Amino acid sequence: MKKHGRIGVPCNNGWVTERGRLVLAGAPIGQAGDVSPRLREALANADVVAAEDTRRLRRLATELGVELTGRVVSYYDANEVARAKELVETLKEGRTVLVITDAGMPGVSDPGYRLTRLAVEEGITVTALPGPSAVTTALAVSGLASDRFCFEGFPPRKAGERARRLAALATEERTMVFFESPHRLEESLKAMAEAFGADRPAAVCRELTKTYEEVRRGGLAELAAWAHGDVRGEITLVVAGHVAGEAEPDLDDLVAEVARQVEAGKPRKTAIVDVAKAAGVPKRVLYDAVHRGSTTP
Repeated sequence: MKKHGRIGVPCNNGWVTERGRLVLAGAPIGQAGDVSPRLREALANADVVAAEDTRRLRRLATELGVELTGRVVSYYDANEVARAKELVETLKEGRTVLVITDAGMPGVSDPGYRLTRLAVEEGITVTALPGPSAVTTALAVSGLASDRFCFEGFPPRKAGERARRLAALATEERTMVFFESPHRLEESLKAMAEAFGADRPAAVCRELTKTYEEVRRGGLAELAAWAHGDVRGEITLVVAGHVAGEAEPDLDDLVAEVARQVEAGKPRKTAIVDVAKAAGVPKRVLYDAVHRGSTTP
């Protein structure tokens, strides 16, 4: 039977209230059957369940046959800061607070980080119930190297910011994992093709573990062309890292070639695009070198 109320321990002067416990719960990314028995038990017994979407939480509980006996509150991007402060006060009263997002682990591109940080600062116990992860699932099925990888979250929405972020990752040797929305997928793949090279191997993982799961593998430019269609669902993108030791084109030579083509009458922007494509270097890298007037890193 569930025991609500404060948690206490005896001492010489009576009972001393203990701090509560924050539980970060990994939610299924597509199939309710992936939920662990521990998560079922935790959902049923938590004093407070903070959910990114309370309607989805209640649907999940119904599918699992779990009765939510604790208080259910919303915890999403717009109210995360204020709600985190409220939940910390609840934790300080000795309650158990369980945080669950729509899919995956709280704090990984989803609400949870701010509350975790505040709880740690207050000396409150923080634990996790591990569950399915779109990041590691996509990495596993991508067919790309998985011994070393980095998670980059969502690329910036604005084209300029996205280009700068990707240019900084052009020589990243680890396999990279991104999240992206379906309606921005084509733009992001094009930007990655420019930053990493058109033939850089990648995999677009769509609707992982769900009925219409699909994994598309190929070069970035090829995948960008495919994404021009009506792509739907949750997207996780896996991109191969830069291969260390690859022969790098001499930027001085490429800048000189751009200058020769401009002198011959070709527009500079067109010359940069053509030379970069022929040399297999990111357009942004050559563009920056030309406009600096120097190839010094």
